[in-house]
Amino acid sequence: MNKQRLITELQTHGLRLVESTPGAAGRRGGAGPSDHRAITIDGTTVMVPVYNDSAAHSPYTLRATAASPLHIEASGEAITPIDVPNAPRFYGLTTADGIPYSKIALLHGRDVLATTVQQTCMRYRDPATACQFCAIEKSLDAGRTIARKTPQQLAEVAEAAVRLDGITNMIMTTGTPNTSDRGAAYLTECATAIRQRVPNLPIQAQCEPPDDFAWFERMKAAGVDSLGMHLEAVDPDVRARIMPGKAEVPLIVYFAAFEAAVNVFGWGQVSTYLLAGLGDSLETLVEASDRLIQLGVYPFVVPFVPIGETPLAHHPSPSSEFMFTLYQRVGALLKQSGMASADIKAGCAKCGACSALSTFEG
Repeated sequence: MNKQRLITELQTHGLRLVESTPGAAGRRGGAGPSDHRAITIDGTTVMVPVYNDSAAHSPYTLRATAASPLHIEASGEAITPIDVPNAPRFYGLTTADGIPYSKIALLHGRDVLATTVQQTCMRYRDPATACQFCAIEKSLDAGRTIARKTPQQLAEVAEAAVRLDGITNMIMTTGTPNTSDRGAAYLTECATAIRQRVPNLPIQAQCEPPDDFAWFERMKAAGVDSLGMHLEAVDPDVRARIMPGKAEVPLIVYFAAFEAAVNVFGWGQVSTYLLAGLGDSLETLVEASDRLIQLGVYPFVVPFVPIGETPLAHHPSPSSEFMFTLYQRVGALLKQSGMASADIKAGCAKCGACSALSTFEG
């Protein structure tokens, strides 16, 4: 099985853990890649589900024995050796005000620092508005993070992560506050503090489209290098069913925001998540990707991964065949346009670990 197919299989089926394994542990719940662990296959680091229902029944097992180093097995046979990123050294530190660094920001992939600057969302507590796949406040409820990270805390952790662990870029996302800027104002404040402490660290900020697109200029001026605004789903019926509150922001607003953001951050420096497997057809996802690429937006296509204790905890992931075909078609569009994840300055699509898409760009 080649690397593209194996990564696609692992990210749709998950990976069973049969005993404790070395390296940086994943996490349960929260924003971003939850219920995952990072593994490296033939030089490519990917996030693979390990803590959800699908992983518990995966045909793939992560194992290490005295006779064989860490590897993946299928049907009792070793199919590939793997590596895992080490637990970062900055996790052992606490902030000046006594908060463990791991409650402020986390290692994603192999060399990316990620944080949710505000761990609450105005839509999360109301079933009528909540995104059905989201677990943003689960890690807060479990005491693994704090509700709001200060700019000073973020700058302190970012400096240590770069110095101790070689972090190469940083992602800041946020739960959506009940303000018209949709979190852009606080992201701007946080970026300013980080940039003062770590001048050369590339930063991506992620939020919903603000009411005033002038926030893009303000974020850029504060030190934000790339921007993520995440569609997740495209079909109006799917959006209304899966994320009823967020669906109230129509696609026309997102695409106007994309165009304005590309004018500020540059072609290929704006990205959006597309979660395959929530109900959008293959053609819908390919057509949306084509439209985004033509605007200068990188369509970060990832398989939907069910997260425990969410309304979609038992919703199936897309098939590996569906994802492989989707990757092939979107990868061809990216190649034709000359857009590549490696050229993004910072962010999820730059890291690429939650998707196999980057391996289809060439």
